[in-house]
Amino acid sequence: MNLYSINTGFFKLDGGAMFGVVPKTIWQKTNPADSNNLCTWAMRLLLMQEGNRLILVDTGIGDKQDEKFFSHYYLHGDDTLDKSLAAHGFHRNDITDVFLTHMHFDHVGGAIVRNGDKLVLAFKNAVYWSNKKHWDWAVNPNPREKASFLRENILPIQESGQLKFLEAHDNVKFGNDINIRYACGHTESMMLPLINYKGRQVLYVADLLPSVGHLPLPYVMAYDMFPLQTLTEKELYLKEALDNNYILFFEHDPVYECCTLQQTEKGIRLKESFKLSEI
Repeated sequence: MNLYSINTGFFKLDGGAMFGVVPKTIWQKTNPADSNNLCTWAMRLLLMQEGNRLILVDTGIGDKQDEKFFSHYYLHGDDTLDKSLAAHGFHRNDITDVFLTHMHFDHVGGAIVRNGDKLVLAFKNAVYWSNKKHWDWAVNPNPREKASFLRENILPIQESGQLKFLEAHDNVKFGNDINIRYACGHTESMMLPLINYKGRQVLYVADLLPSVGHLPLPYVMAYDMFPLQTLTEKELYLKEALDNNYILFFEHDPVYECCTLQQTEKGIRLKESFKLSEI
């Protein structure tokens, strides 16, 4: 098993939306906002090499949307998916599996590209993985979440014939060293890979914990569909991670890539931070 961090650049989202009921005077200490109240976030993917499989977890926002769409998100940074893959000696055609934690546009947008007037798979040799509960939720979106589920990101995957579903229950095996965990507070049946790596357990936390700044329990995004469920899930996952010395891998934290946890008087907080390559 080999793991690689795949950086695809940064984007901006409203700080208030990212921290929910927590006042700006508190959250801006860890995630400073610009003059428009926007905070910078990473789109950091995970590449897993297990045997003859090369598995990409999430795909970033992609580049197929129009100028008006991207004007809302202020993409910046020099990293791209292709550059990051190449830095580790890979090409997108080498990817055998695309594992989608969920179908929000900043996680699935890079799964599809434009080829002339057609929308085609960005990873033509890959199987694309979701689960039936989340897929049905995404293709029949509620009005509050509809803007995050873009049909052009989702339906071409199904039309390709390369979509497969995992069972929607905890601890589904996805490989010899990969178990799939679930969280449903952010969106229905979001999938979190838990990977056995060099004798440690690495948990890709996706949008359950967007950043180190979200470790305190009340720091729940306004984007979450079921914030009280997120609160419960965070508490359970953080305790499990603390008790078992998990490494957390952050998809959106602009500074911290990985961390371990410790118990403090204020609750479970960051212990050590480091790069995935330093494990």
